[in-house]
Amino acid sequence: MEDFIHLHVHTYYSILDGQSSIKRLVDKAIGNGMKGMAITDHGDMFGIKEFHDYVGGINKGRKKDGLEPFKPIFGCEMYVSRYGSKMLKDDKKHQGGYHLIVLAKNYTGYKNLIKLVSRSWVDGFYMRPRTDREDLEKYHEGLIVCSACIAGEVPKKILNGDIAGAREAIEWHKRVFGDDYYLELQRHEVKDPTIRANRETFPMQEQANKVLIELAHEYGIKLVCTNDAHFVDQENAEAHDHLLCLATSKDLDDPTRMLYSKQDIRQDRDLQHRPRPHHAILPHS
Repeated sequence: MEDFIHLHVHTYYSILDGQSSIKRLVDKAIGNGMKGMAITDHGDMFGIKEFHDYVGGINKGRKKDGLEPFKPIFGCEMYVSRYGSKMLKDDKKHQGGYHLIVLAKNYTGYKNLIKLVSRSWVDGFYMRPRTDREDLEKYHEGLIVCSACIAGEVPKKILNGDIAGAREAIEWHKRVFGDDYYLELQRHEVKDPTIRANRETFPMQEQANKVLIELAHEYGIKLVCTNDAHFVDQENAEAHDHLLCLATSKDLDDPTRMLYSKQDIRQDRDLQHRPRPHHAILPHS
């Protein structure tokens, strides 16, 4: 099996959405033999210092044991304004934005990621901290970006039948980020018929993935497989479900409430049900 590391991970710093503690995430990744992992909380970098410090302590012990250091990758799942400038705030349609995974591959990228996230809060906040293409282009150096889940611009436009729009978005990101732009594949299939979970997302992911793979071949863009991780172990799924009820002010038995697939977990090293990426990526220092 090819090496796999997680590049789309939400900790408990994705407030009322992620449930995972950084310590448990890192410990499980190391226990699964992974070489590193990213954290990509929604719109913020609140967990970066805890992540850095905990991995730093781990690596001191690994060095003594003659082991390679575990690689912490600093990132953020950012919201990108859908209609141009992040300064647009005069209509409900400007709230939130397309999702985009942004990872720092070196110190320059880390500084630029800080700038992007800070500006998204200070200047772009409208329901969510938002960035825009102008800032992404201005602060692109040293960054890797991935097209994110089906709430990302490219997969969203594919699902809406706007293939021309998806192509335009791919061409823009490829022009700005070059080989540091990746198209992202996810598959969250619910196989247990007895649990109450989101079963609508998987068919949409499969629909988007088919086109993403075709476009990746056409444009010469590498693919990366991710799992939209929000909790650590399978047995945490129900607790995470309760957390979503708190976040959305819904009762657990409300038939209209938000549901996850309960597959949004830290995966072990068995990737047999995943589409195989052209390349695994591990940002370098």
